Amino acid sequence: MANNSNLQFAFQKKNYMLLLIGLVILILGYTLMSGGGSEDPTVFSEEIFSFRRITLAPLVILFGYVFIGYAIMYRDKNAGRTENAQPITSKDKKK
Repeated sequence: MANNSNLQFAFQKKNYMLLLIGLVILILGYTLMSGGGSEDPTVFSEEIFSFRRITLAPLVILFGYVFIGYAIMYRDKNAGRTENAQPITSKDKKK
């Protein structure tokens, strides 16, 4: 059997939290976009062309997707480092 002591997950807890926040932003954007229909199908409603549905909601959705991309790419600065690890300097490389 192989030793799996240095096995690590691709995402940390913070990545999952950021992904969850991005998902909530997407749900908010799609909720803002919904509605605006007329009660009577034979009557046209101008409400579907409101600022909220045409401008705000797509911007919120775009921000949500960008935020999810950031959450996927996010990497903690101290990830993979141990407590006693020192940064490699040019002196160490010459040895």
